[in-house]
Amino acid sequence: MGRQKLSVIVPCYNEEKTLRIIVEKILEADVLGLDLEVLIIDDASRDRSLEISEKLIREHDNVKLIQHQLNQGKGAAIANGIGLAKGDIFLIQDADLEYDPSEYPDLLKPILDGYADVVYGSRFSGGKSHRVLYFWHSIGNRTLTLVSNMLTGFNLTDMETCYKVFKRDIIEQLNLCEKRFGIEPEITAKISRLNPRPRV
Repeated sequence: MGRQKLSVIVPCYNEEKTLRIIVEKILEADVLGLDLEVLIIDDASRDRSLEISEKLIREHDNVKLIQHQLNQGKGAAIANGIGLAKGDIFLIQDADLEYDPSEYPDLLKPILDGYADVVYGSRFSGGKSHRVLYFWHSIGNRTLTLVSNMLTGFNLTDMETCYKVFKRDIIEQLNLCEKRFGIEPEITAKISRLNPRPRV
């Protein structure tokens, strides 16, 4: 049996300033011995993101591009990436620089060690430094997370975090429908019904 594969799904809309940087950081990240594929889902960007993506796939065999002809939203980009990914483990990575791929080992280890089926990152917990959020954005995020926790029974600190990692058998059961940013609470709500072993 071959090595397990990690699929990193990168939804992208008008990220020409950061796209190459984040993809190179992904490619340099410690993925704990997993094979790696990177799927850029360009959601009909109007800037040079598509051109940069096309260069990246020519430079790297394990970088792939999915192009939307019309803008469909982050949710649609994630769902399409999941549908085409070949990995045993899926990780969602925004195309900006808010989240650092150097944290991949912390996200992957609970799954690889058999302690979790799903792992959420958090901008609000842990001893490591994290990006400072605008006050009202932080309050809004915490409120949405609280409501999500009330409805799902989870005790998350950051439901809207980009960093979500799933085993394939979990993500394939979700049947995601939300096309835009409603994808975040939808993922959490549907995971809660599966009764997985979550880690934050």
